[in-house]
Amino acid sequence: MTKLYESRKRILVTGGAGFLGSHLIDRLLRDGNEVVCADNLFTGSKRNIDHLHTNPRFEFLRHDVCFPLYVEVDEIYNLACPASPIHYQHDPVQTTKTSVHGAINMLGLAKRLRCKILQASTSEVYGDPFIHPQTEEYWGNVNPIGPRSCYDEGKRCAETLFFDYHRQHNLKIKVMRIFNTYGPRMHPNDGRVVSNFIMQALRGEHLTIYGKGDQTRSFCYVDDLIDGMVRLMDSSDEITGPINIGNPVEFTIKELAEEITARVRSKSSLVFLPLPLDDPKQRQPDISRAQAILNWSPKMQLREGLEHTIRYFETFLDRDDDR
Repeated sequence: MTKLYESRKRILVTGGAGFLGSHLIDRLLRDGNEVVCADNLFTGSKRNIDHLHTNPRFEFLRHDVCFPLYVEVDEIYNLACPASPIHYQHDPVQTTKTSVHGAINMLGLAKRLRCKILQASTSEVYGDPFIHPQTEEYWGNVNPIGPRSCYDEGKRCAETLFFDYHRQHNLKIKVMRIFNTYGPRMHPNDGRVVSNFIMQALRGEHLTIYGKGDQTRSFCYVDDLIDGMVRLMDSSDEITGPINIGNPVEFTIKELAEEITARVRSKSSLVFLPLPLDDPKQRQPDISRAQAILNWSPKMQLREGLEHTIRYFETFLDRDDDR
């Protein structure tokens, strides 16, 4: 029993009621840890963590990371920030504050506790890239004053803060650049392409494609992404990142739409609308560093991952219909 408690960590996950955060918490609890989930529920949902409230090793705090948080933990995963364009453009000033003030507050907590902290960064730091696929050495092509800038530049500034705390205070940091991820618990109305297409197909609506549909994305299943995140946190202190975590298999948006309509057996047609400003034309991770350093590669193929995700949205619709 003593050894069990010696190996158990108390871990803070900010944004823990969100899509990625809730899956991360499930994994950390399965590994035997205690978890403190902090979330202001702006985009997160209690539905994602309802199944955890009877777990004695789980604690929920309704908290906005723009304000300091005083808890005692052994590790911090900082995932708090709206991640879809619809949500982060709803209040762009608050989005920037969440990335920047949130990073400062969580780094301050980690500094006080002398604990490791992981920043959930994003492939959006590469903007609309000139280099393809994107390596961690690429500095990106980002519009600093466009409608997506609150998220892109907020995350870039958060990375800056993490590395400055590392250099100035010798803080143990991990920076992970997350590429497009999908799976159960995605918000059905978050505006991201996988959830959009699935919900439209299930409802028999037209699938809306922005642009010609020839822009590309790489889609990583959530379980693979979480495995990469935990591996990065558990890696040696010398490994700070940034490290790309995503699936390097590239698909056009039109191919994704056709795959989803086939999986759903939908007769929905495709409708093409103008491409939003600063929407990247290509997005594909170079994961050589993750493969070499973390021995990590994604395992789930898109077709199988979509089946799991579609089943989740089918039950989601069923629950809504019962209300």
